Amino acid sequence: MSSHSQFSLLKQRRFLPYFTVQALGAFNDNVYRQAIIGLLIFLGASTEERSLYAILAPAIFILPYFLFSAIAGQIAEKLEKQRLIVITTTMEIAIMSLAAVGFLLQSMPLLLVALFCTGMQSTLFGPVKYSVLPSILKPEELTGGNGLVEMGTSLSILCGMIAGGLIFQVAGAHGPQAAATAIILLAVIGNVVSRLIPRMDAGAPELKIRWNPIPESIAVLRMARQQLAVRNAILGVSWFWFFGTLLTSQLPAYAEVHLGGLADSATLYVSALALFSIGTGTGSLLCEKLSGRTVEIGLVPVGAFGMSAFLLDLYFARPGPAPVGGLELAAFLQQPGSLRIIIDLVGIGLFTGIFVVPLFALIQSRTDNSRMSRVFAALNIQNSGFIVLAAIAGLLLQRVLGWTSPQMFLALAVANILVAIWIFSIVPEFLMRFLSWLAVRALYRLRLHGIEKNVPDEGPALLVCNHVSYMDALILAATIPRPVRFVMYYRIFNIPVMSWIFRTARAIPIAGAKENPELMRRAFDEIDAALANGEIVGIFPEGALTRDGEIAPFKSGMEKILARRPVPVVPMALKGMWSSMWSHRDSRMGRMRVPRRFRAHVEVMVGEPVDGATATAEALEARVRALRGGDA
Repeated sequence: MSSHSQFSLLKQRRFLPYFTVQALGAFNDNVYRQAIIGLLIFLGASTEERSLYAILAPAIFILPYFLFSAIAGQIAEKLEKQRLIVITTTMEIAIMSLAAVGFLLQSMPLLLVALFCTGMQSTLFGPVKYSVLPSILKPEELTGGNGLVEMGTSLSILCGMIAGGLIFQVAGAHGPQAAATAIILLAVIGNVVSRLIPRMDAGAPELKIRWNPIPESIAVLRMARQQLAVRNAILGVSWFWFFGTLLTSQLPAYAEVHLGGLADSATLYVSALALFSIGTGTGSLLCEKLSGRTVEIGLVPVGAFGMSAFLLDLYFARPGPAPVGGLELAAFLQQPGSLRIIIDLVGIGLFTGIFVVPLFALIQSRTDNSRMSRVFAALNIQNSGFIVLAAIAGLLLQRVLGWTSPQMFLALAVANILVAIWIFSIVPEFLMRFLSWLAVRALYRLRLHGIEKNVPDEGPALLVCNHVSYMDALILAATIPRPVRFVMYYRIFNIPVMSWIFRTARAIPIAGAKENPELMRRAFDEIDAALANGEIVGIFPEGALTRDGEIAPFKSGMEKILARRPVPVVPMALKGMWSSMWSHRDSRMGRMRVPRRFRAHVEVMVGEPVDGATATAEALEARVRALRGGDA
């Protein structure tokens, strides 16, 4: 695979300042919210008063998402994005200054007003946070960039909670002053860094902003539902928030009752949350490697079933109360079964990251730039509803039905499987991509050459490649960052069961002029329409699998395509596929040969694009032969 690392983005100005700003924002929000709890303890608030804040604070923070997300989405669409980020970080300075006064005066009402304003500022920043990525990243960098953002957000939230909780412990009597100084300083740093973000064009500068939140919320929710895959990717992200909210809300009680933590110490709770957060960050980063730098939604089922598997094991690891109580972290680690619980918590987080990152990348890759901010505004509205629903479900199941934390984990694991199956059943593309991803990575070790440089990031293109095996289209689809519509022989297209996969992948069936001239005409019309729509079309100009491992003469069909629409042509070559069980080598009576090596090395070679106005079948055949060299 490519030697490119997503971490190289952290050295580039187009990404690093943005990454730093969003991480600082998440860190500061959680420092502030945790410092309020520290102030309550500092003031000697009762357990009931702290519990009341624990209920009120999330509601106050999330209310602006319901009220103002639609308006925020329109503003994010209309304004130049770097300017809007500077505006939101300037707002943060003002809000944190108000909060600092609240700390100095030790005024809870003032702190809660500032918390509501923090929610407003986060609401305005939300649509920009993810809609900005397609503007600063190439298509093949989307998964890696989203992985870094998710990792940064997850660890920033964790570190912010820890830092906010330590302020009053470390500063003692000067806790209010330390908290006030910290939140203002972090806001100022975020604003300074935001000014280093490169300028990015507005998505829809001519958009007329409508200020009535209710009809506009309905409008953006409808907009987000227009494309099936995007609609259900949004549903998947919202389920991620439901899952995470319900899971993390149980960790304090789980740490005390089932891990044996001290009643007046949050050490085991914070440790459990840290394991989950570290797992989420790690899973998010793994997505680029697992996907091969494509938007690989086949990872979503992997993440979903991995989440449930480890959550189920967490239930069976400790379904009842801890045998020993009053433990600190070191003592817990010495208890039997502690390693299993640690692995489960990390595993849940790991597969949660693998689940959510491709969904964000899918939304970005399938949504037009002129409406992307509004789609993410709709996502924020729906996420808020799922978070509230998770909080209500947790209270009902725990307070009314008396369920324990492990019982909640068991129910959540089962629900997660059912939701995943439902999403995959209504969007077959998710399952199809999973099966494709699994098959390609199980059978081959791929090496890619020239894809990032030579496959255009946007706009139409025609891919031409030698045809060695029945797996060729699957391999190319799994390695090219953009969706490819392959042209294939109609008899193969109509094979039972396989036809479902081909239709889901939007392949274009074609027949010879003598077999079915009408189907051939429709195929050329559909190819032209796809190219006119800015899509990539893939063809195998030999017209059939090679019988001897050599490249056969290219047929003239590609010239007919280019005569109608002279788009760039990308020559490609597959190397190492002739020894595959899916080629004609050593076949007898239609039987396929068993491969000599499991997970054989296959290379995908990509040459520089050729001008479609001057390209000929003969010249492209020579280019593909040169790319393949002497290795079939």
